Amino acid sequence: TASAAGYYDFFGKAAGPSRRGYYSFNIRNWHVVSLNSNCDIIDCSANSPQLKWLRADLKKHRNRCTAAFWHHPLYSSGLVHGDDPLARPLWQVMQKSRAEFVLTGHDHDFEAFARQDAFGKRDAERGLMQFVVGTGGKSAYRFDDVSSNSRVRITNSFGFLSMQLNRNSFDWRYVQVDGKVRAKGSGR
Repeated sequence: TASAAGYYDFFGKAAGPSRRGYYSFNIRNWHVVSLNSNCDIIDCSANSPQLKWLRADLKKHRNRCTAAFWHHPLYSSGLVHGDDPLARPLWQVMQKSRAEFVLTGHDHDFEAFARQDAFGKRDAERGLMQFVVGTGGKSAYRFDDVSSNSRVRITNSFGFLSMQLNRNSFDWRYVQVDGKVRAKGSGR
């Protein structure tokens, strides 16, 4: 819908203030950030209003654990959309704050990545894990060339990602609609 009116109308205040598309909240000791990755429509550059807000928000909320979610994945092996380099500035700010993971969608498949930096280099200490979870849509996409650091890929399976946010770590499970756990793991 135009200007994401359906999203804002359905979720109301839960979609954040002023229909801007980005906001944050806390779950126990976790700080969770929602960002607008429609970077071809809005400005996602380092000096954009969204990234200025993000840096201030992360400085204000120095929780032990931080996670983010946005729609367009920086990395994806998906055949239809693949990587979206316009999301790189979002990733860079989250990585600098030492966030743990990013949840994304867009490609209609499931993919889990090892911790990596904003340029795809494996970084077990400072990198972010990324999950592409697009398995709730009307169709499934195939994978193309496998991205480096891709660890788990599932297609032709509708399902969801279950996240357990622990005190200093997290556990994840990809669950098909029939209840079968197809993949699982953990991170810190």
